[in-house]
Amino acid sequence: MRIIAKSTIKKFWEQPAYRDAQGPLESWYEESLTANWTSPQAIKNQYRNASICNNNRVVFNIGCNKYRLVVEMQYRAGIAWIKFIGTHAQYDLIDVETVNDY
Repeated sequence: MRIIAKSTIKKFWEQPAYRDAQGPLESWYEESLTANWTSPQAIKNQYRNASICNNNRVVFNIGCNKYRLVVEMQYRAGIAWIKFIGTHAQYDLIDVETVNDY
């Protein structure tokens, strides 16, 4: 998959409050680069705790569910577009289907 963009997740983990997210986010990024997700089921096969949402959005639990990563999938193009990264509490305040922080 093509991930847009690594700089987005890097900016997140470079913030002092979120440094512990670096390892889990790097792992997700590396796994996603080699993935070939052509459907929501393909994602669920690899990440059974991922939440498939409307508007081609997927929510990944990062760092033992401490963080949430919202991605818009473009399955045919092989693109995962990062739309939101935040704590579980921050995630509770957003609309997954429309959030576009990046």
